[in-house]
Amino acid sequence: MPAKRGRRYNVGMTLHIDQPAAFAPMMPRVVPPAPRPRAEQMRPIAFLRTLRRNPIETWTQAHFERPILTGRGLLGIGAVINHPPSIRRVLLDNAANYRKDALQKRVLAPGLHDGLLTAEGAVWRAQRRAIAPIFTPRIVHAFSAAMIRNAEALAERWGRIRPGRIVDVQKDMHRVTLDILGDTIFSTGIENDPETMLSAMSRFFQAVGTLDPADLLDFPDWVPRLSQRRSKPEVAYFEEAVNAIVDRRKALIVSGEEPPVDLLTLLLRASDPDTGTGLSNEEVRANIITFIGAGHETTANALTWSLFLLSLSPEWRERLAAEADRALDGPPEGVLDRLPETRAVIEEAMRLYPPVASLSREAIGPDDLCGRRIRKGALIIVAPYVLHRHRLLWRDPDSFDPGRFLPGARETIDRFAYLPFGVGPRVCIGAAFSLQEAAVVLATLMRRFVLTPVAGFPVEPVQRITLRPRDGMRLVLQHRGA
Repeated sequence: MPAKRGRRYNVGMTLHIDQPAAFAPMMPRVVPPAPRPRAEQMRPIAFLRTLRRNPIETWTQAHFERPILTGRGLLGIGAVINHPPSIRRVLLDNAANYRKDALQKRVLAPGLHDGLLTAEGAVWRAQRRAIAPIFTPRIVHAFSAAMIRNAEALAERWGRIRPGRIVDVQKDMHRVTLDILGDTIFSTGIENDPETMLSAMSRFFQAVGTLDPADLLDFPDWVPRLSQRRSKPEVAYFEEAVNAIVDRRKALIVSGEEPPVDLLTLLLRASDPDTGTGLSNEEVRANIITFIGAGHETTANALTWSLFLLSLSPEWRERLAAEADRALDGPPEGVLDRLPETRAVIEEAMRLYPPVASLSREAIGPDDLCGRRIRKGALIIVAPYVLHRHRLLWRDPDSFDPGRFLPGARETIDRFAYLPFGVGPRVCIGAAFSLQEAAVVLATLMRRFVLTPVAGFPVEPVQRITLRPRDGMRLVLQHRGA
């Protein structure tokens, strides 16, 4: 398929910077790598192979140009929706008619059990009510000091690296976000070896996030899944580590000692405000695993993509460095409010590379969406990866332009056209925590360092539950002002 006029764009491999007349002379257009949409739908076998290798490579041009596509495919009767009013209906106004589908639950349940991410119905509602008070603005702001402390520790480690060396940014972002979780969820740290934990997480998402043919073809649950066998050691490691941490904290509380006020203690003390019922031991453990696995992974990836995009844009690198010089010397509380440009870069990174690339629901009963009749049992897909690059919703959607999210511009974005944390009753409960964490880490690093691309290193986004770079992210590290 020929490239679109005005750019050279190989699938997920190269970057082209050009300068259309519509842009200011000093504002080069940065188009980061992404798979080129296909001209037409693939045949079934090729579709299955590509879906297993990298689901975001299956999208066609029509998906990025039409508000809704319906029909029958290998996954059954369904619809892909990029129409904000219809998305609002599915995820908010008529959310009771749309439950998480069987495929999604089969993929996530082995690792995340019945935590907030996978629970349904009354179980989910009770957990949500019990956990919501943990993520109030006051408590999230109180975690800012721990976030700053760990970001500065990473900056100190980078400061000891000789300028011009290559750093594994993805690995370091996973490490710093794990350290922050250790300070905020557990206070006293995760105690297990961080490198072992990070390696287990990476293998877990790689194995679980690779769609199994048995799941795609809706085989019975008794049919063995290769992905589950591969992820079994990592799931067992997570459960053993979390069980030990929870048991130690519960023993501390029983002993009469005052436990640290962190997310683990708050979870153990949380109760449903309607019934007074606390979380069961299994629910506490499931949600800790969810926060470590899903929450940590998504924030680390958002930071990784933000740093990559900044490596392509000298102008935005300098803007964020100047903002960090102004903002980081103030009190820890309210630091996110002092970093609007840093937040804009993170939000633009999550637009281009949304942490969760697709959401899916199953229609419990019939409905109408965008003028189309939706049957009972239909699979409804809302794919932030497609939605965030849709031609009807965004100006120059494939370009990196954080200005979209600065005050005065962000107000024009439809709430249901941008879903990095989802929306509606199941919106990510830790969204404020994640944004604050990412902004603190990014500003701290931009204040002291300049990162530039490694010549010839391929950057390819791949969907493995989250959207991550396939082969990691290596960038050249320079000290700012050196």
